Amino acid sequence: MEIRNVKERLIEIILERSFKYSDDPPFTLVSGRKSNYYFNCKPTTLDPEAMNLIGEILFAMLADAEVTAAGGLTLGADPIANALSVISFQKGKPIRSFIVRKDVKDHGMMSGIEGNVRPGERVAILDDVITTGGSTINAIVRAREAGLVIDRVIALIDREEESGRENIEAHVARVDAVLTRTEIMSRYRGKGIGALNTVKE
Repeated sequence: MEIRNVKERLIEIILERSFKYSDDPPFTLVSGRKSNYYFNCKPTTLDPEAMNLIGEILFAMLADAEVTAAGGLTLGADPIANALSVISFQKGKPIRSFIVRKDVKDHGMMSGIEGNVRPGERVAILDDVITTGGSTINAIVRAREAGLVIDRVIALIDREEESGRENIEAHVARVDAVLTRTEIMSRYRGKGIGALNTVKE
């Protein structure tokens, strides 16, 4: 399946499982701001078909990158990184997944990173949604503290607001997104499926 078709199918799954819209904004974002739409990516990123699609897209996006591993802040990045890892192995160019802990362990090796990665490795930082960019920046800082070299950031969805992408670009040169809010909203309105996912008071 061509990547364009893979993305189209992924948008369908996101609209079905992970996207909600309301004209009377009931959703409170992590920043405290109200929004009339909301993405809960877990029902998508933990779905077998969607994980396969995400892995295919991420692998294609990293075709020109010499990265050996990819990961981000738990929990949002974990299924995305694992999807990429499995697909990359199947395609003969393994990219290992790793987890960035929210809190460093207070015992054992006291590591903030879990996975088979070593200082000096070139990696991609992943996230499910960019809003303010805070969780992504946290992952970047932790990864650099562990000696990893950040090649780029890839988010599943860029909400295109609150200067999220710009905030991240202050820490890393390249920020990409599998999908943007504009792309998803275009399909949402164009297909006339708003009533299916509209929250009513």
